[in-house]
Amino acid sequence: MDKMYNASENGYPGDEDEGQMSSWYVLSAAGFYSVCPGTDQYVIGSPLFKKITITLENGKKFTVEANNNSSQNVYIQSATLNGKPYTHNWISHADLINGGVLHLKWAINLRLTGGWLKRINHSRYQKINDH
Repeated sequence: MDKMYNASENGYPGDEDEGQMSSWYVLSAAGFYSVCPGTDQYVIGSPLFKKITITLENGKKFTVEANNNSSQNVYIQSATLNGKPYTHNWISHADLINGGVLHLKWAINLRLTGGWLKRINHSRYQKINDH
């Protein structure tokens, strides 16, 4: 995201696509984004913020906390959703609209993660043992 979106003349790739690229950027900056239209799942990515809270239309709030997130710490060491261990590389729309806290703890290498997630690209994460 820091290479493709910036304040230069080439800082916005391609056509605006009627808001789709902008909405992807906003969600991705929050730490999750839709990969497949028509599904209720958002893939967990790397948030740009240490903490972000989204106030939902139903009045509830959904917060993403990213402890130790940095350009060097690219692996999720552990995750919790509303205080309970979370082992998916995605979050459902129902989880989002119910509100709560997704807490992500980041690590500098895969050994520290216990095999939870591995780096794959700029979206950076793919669950190793997802069933």
